[in-house]
Amino acid sequence: MEIFIIILVLAVVLIVPNVKIVPQARSYVIERLGSYFKTWENGLHVKIPFIDRISNSVTLKEIVKDFAPQPVITKDNVTMQIDTVVYFQITDAKLYTYGVENPLNAIENLTATTLRNLIGELELDQTLTSRDVINTKMRAILDEATDPWGIKVTRVEVKNILPPRDIQEAMEKQMRAERERREKILQAEGEKKSSILIAEGEKESAILRAEAKKEAQIRIAEGEAEALITMKQAEADAIRLIKEAKPDESVLTLKGFEALKEIAQGEATKIIVPSDLQNIATIGTTIKEMLNDKK
Repeated sequence: MEIFIIILVLAVVLIVPNVKIVPQARSYVIERLGSYFKTWENGLHVKIPFIDRISNSVTLKEIVKDFAPQPVITKDNVTMQIDTVVYFQITDAKLYTYGVENPLNAIENLTATTLRNLIGELELDQTLTSRDVINTKMRAILDEATDPWGIKVTRVEVKNILPPRDIQEAMEKQMRAERERREKILQAEGEKKSSILIAEGEKESAILRAEAKKEAQIRIAEGEAEALITMKQAEADAIRLIKEAKPDESVLTLKGFEALKEIAQGEATKIIVPSDLQNIATIGTTIKEMLNDKK
């Protein structure tokens, strides 16, 4: 009985610690007698005591590493500080464990040297405006270099670019001058548009005044023409009525006296009056003949 208990205790002591549960998104690298044996994925596993051992526990999640700023020199000999952020994922636990000593340190050094090489081919202005190009090239280079280590570089971002203080001050002055230039251009364009609108308004106003004056003169001329036509029509109607009335010589003589009366009221200084009524009658006859001639 005692032997059974001892054996049971030994079995528990030896077996229980060697039963392992691998969680999700992790892998265990197993060595047997000092050599790589297999990689455990998530689930329940049992290792042989004293023979198998867990060499490394590797996370399969995406890892983000923010590396410290690195001094780099541009093509035009400007020294600046640039820090980068690298996103990577372990795809092969075996290669990650045995491929390189201290993989994170290796990635940091590789990132620094790659960044120096890329920035050394660019001038300052290109460096400040070509972040996307730098990120793309660095990701491609790092991904290819870390592939033997079982690492997949998914993304690289240039976080900060810090030029020297004197360069920053010069850039700030340049930006300030550019903003002032744009402000003056906008102000000049506004004044130009305002002047154009004022000139167009004055032009339209002058055109409207000229058209109004023209219209007024046309209306006045039309009114005078209509008045003249009406007056001539009235005279024609009066003559026609006289003709239709067929006046005798006494009426014509009376009309002659009325005509002499109107002449006397005018500006003439001399009035010739016939010496006898016979001449007055002659005047009446003459008027009658003139009326007959107008037929």
